[in-house]
Amino acid sequence: MSNAIQIIDLTPDNIADYGVCGYKDVKKHKELRNKIEWFKTYHSKGLKIKALISENGSYQGMLEYLPGELAHRPVNASDYLFIHCIFVGFNKEFKGKGYASALIEECINDAKLQKKKGVAVVTRKGSFMSDKSVFLKNGFTLADSVKPDFELLVYKFDPGFPNPGFKASIINNVKQYENGLTILRSAQCPYTEKNVNAIIETAQQKYKLNARLVDMKDAMAVQASPCAFGTFCIVYNGRVISHHPISNKRFENIMNKIIN
Repeated sequence: MSNAIQIIDLTPDNIADYGVCGYKDVKKHKELRNKIEWFKTYHSKGLKIKALISENGSYQGMLEYLPGELAHRPVNASDYLFIHCIFVGFNKEFKGKGYASALIEECINDAKLQKKKGVAVVTRKGSFMSDKSVFLKNGFTLADSVKPDFELLVYKFDPGFPNPGFKASIINNVKQYENGLTILRSAQCPYTEKNVNAIIETAQQKYKLNARLVDMKDAMAVQASPCAFGTFCIVYNGRVISHHPISNKRFENIMNKIIN
């Protein structure tokens, strides 16, 4: 890795200085304040955010992981470290330089130090999820999958170790949201704050729906989510209509197709 880039550990003392996921202004962004409070809660329980910092001090990537027992995804991943998210390159010149692999290597090495069974991650094509290609490149293999297109990958230190897997209850968990519109979110992902109020307002004014907002407060609540992404989900009459945060316009497009 280039000397112009360094990987640092975010801590409760410095996270507000660097920000996270593109949010930098604590006073301006409620999303960041929520994320910092969430981070402080789980940091003492093993949560780590590795930040990729350029020579000029700019934030150019990150990797977030914690013990699998506390994963904010509906998975069984005890004794593994679990990666929530990874990204590299707000600026294009930092993409394709091997920095994502360097971050993943940091997590793998940490798992060895902690005597874990390995590292696990949920992947999916598209927004808000890590693409599986960078993990396959680094020795991960497919452990499990769930509809519509989520995959759980694993890096195991011993092939004989049992695989992590998605919770079998994911499909049945949606049954408790059979009536009306429900939005589930967790502060693990700061993007779960954006657009929610607009969606609730649109649901009421345009579709005469009083949305139920569920703030999932801990890992146990998220692991009971009806969506493999875990930290955000919109359910309408027992059907998941969005597996990740969306814009108000996207919500309207989805609802128009359902109603019409």
